[in-house]
Amino acid sequence: MIAYVTVGADDIAAAKRFYSAFLPALGYGLKEGPEGLSYALPVEPGQSPVFPDFYVKPPFDGGPASAGNGVMVAFEARNQAQVRALHAAALAAGGHDEGQPGFRAAYGPQFYVSYLRDPQGNKIALFSSNPAEPGRDG
Repeated sequence: MIAYVTVGADDIAAAKRFYSAFLPALGYGLKEGPEGLSYALPVEPGQSPVFPDFYVKPPFDGGPASAGNGVMVAFEARNQAQVRALHAAALAAGGHDEGQPGFRAAYGPQFYVSYLRDPQGNKIALFSSNPAEPGRDG
């Protein structure tokens, strides 16, 4: 099980604008500290944490943050409309488009996805595979 994912950022304020434009809509809460941003799903008393957490932090080595070549973090939305809305919100909050919301021929017929880059260049996907919605072929 993946417990957490961390991406680097040199400008934490810009990262906060970007990630706070869509992660709260997916249920993530934010805790800020001197070490950066920590987004986590809520935990009911007596329940185990829901993973993974998502952290945005300056690199520990003190060097500049850089996006990993071939690295992407994907967040699941409730439906296709939410993918579109969150993609637009993330763009308005400083993100860069890497692929408009829609179906892709290379993926399953229910996989509706959009792609973004955060202000640091980290690649993010927002997707829905909701079987109650029309698929690519329907």
